[in-house]
Amino acid sequence: MTRAIAISDSANFYVSAERIFDPSLKTVPVIVLSNNDGCAVARSDEAKALGIGMGRRCT
Repeated sequence: MTRAIAISDSANFYVSAERIFDPSLKTVPVIVLSNNDGCAVARSDEAKALGIGMGRRCT
């Protein structure tokens, strides 16, 4: 039996959390990477506008 795993970018939650801790990130593209493979798990609207895809390897 295989197990499906899904990643959800719930309204850019992780990006929003980073912006709370560092307000200078408010107007710049922000990408949050996973800790084991360097894939984008959250993107700001600015990063999405640049064409950065969800799950894309960013290293």
